[in-house]
Amino acid sequence: MTSQLSASPSAVTSPVTASSAAAPQPPSWRNRLTRWDTAYTPYALIAPFFLIFGAFGLFPLLYNAVVSLRTWRLDDPASDGWAGSANYTAVLGDGRFWNAMLNTVGIFLLSSVPQLVLAMLLAAVLNRRMRWRTGLRMGVLLPYITPIAASTIVFGALFANEFGPINYLLSTAGLDQVDFRAEKWSSWLAIATMVNWRYIGYNALIYLAAMQTVPKALYEAAVLDGAGAWRQLWHITVPSIRPAVVFTVILSTIGGMQLFTEPLLFDPESREATGGSDGQFQTIAMLIYRTGWKELDLGRAAAMSWVLFLIIVVLAAVNGLMTNRLGGGRR
Repeated sequence: MTSQLSASPSAVTSPVTASSAAAPQPPSWRNRLTRWDTAYTPYALIAPFFLIFGAFGLFPLLYNAVVSLRTWRLDDPASDGWAGSANYTAVLGDGRFWNAMLNTVGIFLLSSVPQLVLAMLLAAVLNRRMRWRTGLRMGVLLPYITPIAASTIVFGALFANEFGPINYLLSTAGLDQVDFRAEKWSSWLAIATMVNWRYIGYNALIYLAAMQTVPKALYEAAVLDGAGAWRQLWHITVPSIRPAVVFTVILSTIGGMQLFTEPLLFDPESREATGGSDGQFQTIAMLIYRTGWKELDLGRAAAMSWVLFLIIVVLAAVNGLMTNRLGGGRR
């Protein structure tokens, strides 16, 4: 009896062990399909974006780089040919380019800094309990969905010289009227006002969405420690939503350096894209448009586009890093 019990386990297990070692079973088609789905489906889902970006983003960028290295004038096809760095040298030595760069940076600073600060304060207000909170949150987005042409025409009427409401208020207050299109500072201020009006609500909603993720316990602990609303905003809210702040800073840098429609329509002679009688509010984007489609020099316009692209990349990186450090980030 003892010998039969001791012999039975080896009699049962040894055939199975030998069979599995000799010939492993191939994975079934269902397992192979699951493995393929796990490995390649994410790439298939994001492929349309990269295909569209390659066709309408990357290819024009590279093609523009080739054009910037050639002499390409629409009014003189016979002069087409390789130009090397001549277009870039001409751009960097062109006084109009640096005047347009000064205008672009000036309007960018006047619009982006107040815009993001006011958006943060507006988001902090909308994050509190109040009546009609949902309607107010939706209402701040109305300027963003208003067509740029329509809002720019309205602001152009507000800043008109003789019959503009702003000059009327200045006269009523005993101040001199201002020709907002005549000087750099006045035209920059008027255009920055248009940009701020349009994007404050948009950025406020981004900040508000980020504020919803900040734990309420942090604010409750701050209240117990005696922190007021201002200290809670700058010591709890801003560091907690740092990724959203960095995102809006980079987005504002890119948009501000490409400003085109507002200054173009603010000019009564918008067809010429000169940005005023002396280029006082001509931005880089307007100068590129004028060089390419009014002066018909596509090679130099392409070189300006690449110089602007590189400046935007550097400024966006610097602004993003500075904002991250000021917000308490380590990188």
